[in-house]
Amino acid sequence: MNIQEARTAWAADSARFETMGAYLPEVKAYIPDEWKRDYTLAMDAMPSLMTTPNSGVPAMLTTMIDPAVFKILFAPNRAAVILGENRKGTWLDETIMFPTVEHTGEVSSYGDYAENGHTGVNSNWPQRQSYLFQTVKEYGERELERAGLAKINWVSEIDQAAATVLNKFSNLTYFFGVAGMQNYGLFNDPNLPASITPATKAYGRTQWIYSNAIQATANEIYSDIQSLFYQLTTQTAGLVEADTKMVLAMSPGAAVALTATNAFNVNVYDLLTKNFPNIRFETAVQYGALSASNTQGIAGGNLVQLIAESIEGQDTGYAAFNEKMRSHPIVRGMSSFKQKITAGTWGAIIRMPIAFASLLGV
Repeated sequence: MNIQEARTAWAADSARFETMGAYLPEVKAYIPDEWKRDYTLAMDAMPSLMTTPNSGVPAMLTTMIDPAVFKILFAPNRAAVILGENRKGTWLDETIMFPTVEHTGEVSSYGDYAENGHTGVNSNWPQRQSYLFQTVKEYGERELERAGLAKINWVSEIDQAAATVLNKFSNLTYFFGVAGMQNYGLFNDPNLPASITPATKAYGRTQWIYSNAIQATANEIYSDIQSLFYQLTTQTAGLVEADTKMVLAMSPGAAVALTATNAFNVNVYDLLTKNFPNIRFETAVQYGALSASNTQGIAGGNLVQLIAESIEGQDTGYAAFNEKMRSHPIVRGMSSFKQKITAGTWGAIIRMPIAFASLLGV
């Protein structure tokens, strides 16, 4: 039997072998008689292969999956750190009123029978509206098991993703509020004083950093922050003093400028902490200039805010929510699950706008 007859014979028998459970798709022929008699032919030196040429093993056998799952990072949520955060009401509340009182009165010269002079109180009720928002977690049974093959806890990751999405949006509302509602943020509350402009520096611009380098001197940067403090003391009629607890908030990039050092080897941080002992420094990307890489930035350029945390025992502002995370019932499908998660925000409640001063364009 030659090679052609061997192929023909195998083709005639292979179908019968398959019916008996022997499925050999790579075999092309029986061994011809001349090969059986030629003992000088080694099996790995046949004139032609009976199977598909191959020089390795399946790639999956030489592929390792790292057991440490790396999570993609996001810019930190800083609004609640800058202002503090309070819960106000529940998800049933749509409007909140903040009662304010102002003492009024006048005096008159004393006389035994005089009845002049008057004392009174003026009250007001500024309002804010809440905004409820939601996200939905969805996952299927096969999806969970496939993720399990890769050692990924899919449900846990989806839970964390839902928390991340809600917190990211809350943080955004604390800075910018919600359009079309009485819900404002740290940047756009209509009662906030207008920003002041930085002084022009010796190199010809107002920015602290230009072309990826600190161009302003330490004294010029400190002078800009002094102007912020002066604005704050003027607005509050002296209620804010150098030892008042304050927050200096800016973008991470602008904060680098505070490391600038003057001729006496003193940097801006040193000058600030010495003259304002209760100041703290916070950064958030939202204070940076609007750009393709920072879509939540400020169109007018880098912003710096100096905020008095409290005046005469009263908080000057805080971030507020009415529901941090409310889980609704899990709804089971035929082979899948879904669950709604809800949260609510009041935005940033600016109780004393005069306690906020800002510098735009650094």
